[in-house]
Amino acid sequence: MSAASGVLEKCLNRIESPWRIDPASTLTHAPPQFTPPEQPKTAGKTDFRAQLEETRGQLRPLQKKLIASKQFSILLVFQALDAAGKDGAIREVLEGLDTGGIRVASFKKPSNTELAHDFLWRTTCELPERGQIGAFNRSYYEEVLTVRVHPEFLDGQYAGQVPESSLLWPARYRAIREFEKHLAMSNTLVLKFWLNVSPQRQAMRFLDRLEDEKRLWKFSQHDIVESGFREAYDEAVMHMFNETSRAWAPWFCVPADDRWYLRWQISTILLQALQALPLKFPDAEKIDKTERLALLQSLRQRAGLGTD
Repeated sequence: MSAASGVLEKCLNRIESPWRIDPASTLTHAPPQFTPPEQPKTAGKTDFRAQLEETRGQLRPLQKKLIASKQFSILLVFQALDAAGKDGAIREVLEGLDTGGIRVASFKKPSNTELAHDFLWRTTCELPERGQIGAFNRSYYEEVLTVRVHPEFLDGQYAGQVPESSLLWPARYRAIREFEKHLAMSNTLVLKFWLNVSPQRQAMRFLDRLEDEKRLWKFSQHDIVESGFREAYDEAVMHMFNETSRAWAPWFCVPADDRWYLRWQISTILLQALQALPLKFPDAEKIDKTERLALLQSLRQRAGLGTD
């Protein structure tokens, strides 16, 4: 059965979000939506933090089914520019869920060992098992974003001649598409989020870190330098969406200037995915009626409840 006719694709098709990147469209530039749409002026509608908490409450019983059934896993991929809010989004979306069913992996600069393998190796080792929700803080998409913006990084990945760009990038996109199709065939539902922060908001967050002694540890001059490549990153993001947003592994480009709106939207998409999955608790162990009554009596005695 192909991924195109699989259960997970049908589940993903039931997610209603204005931020999904349609695989049928071809973008000519990166999406410019950075702020939430205008909200109705009614009580509670603009309290995104409260709406996030409400959504998290609906996630918890569904996660229990996910863990118990061990039929499916969910992989949340978070990609963004610096200061877009990846850490906070992962923390707040998964807050209050059963930690035994959560697997979070962050990917920094590749080590020498990681560079000695193919570009999908280090993330593959961190995939969630069935019953888990996994979150990637950055991922294999760095290989078509940061590395595309800084092709000099390729020197550390190839012992010999670096492939021509005209061959390299199509090959990497194709590898990612096939990898994610394989994940779908293996019952891993993939949701990918681009946290779309504006240049102005990014600069404000850098400024906040630099001015606040308690947050100064988060400030990096490298981040400032990297923000100067915004145009190149926007082009790389456009290509990434066009080449890898597919029915079996869609991209959601969510406005990130309002942190609480961002978190609420991501949790809502996750909730819809869990609601769409055919989750069920496993069948109870079959116990003979007489044996069950004997066990009940024995346990009541141990608990000091008597035998009545």
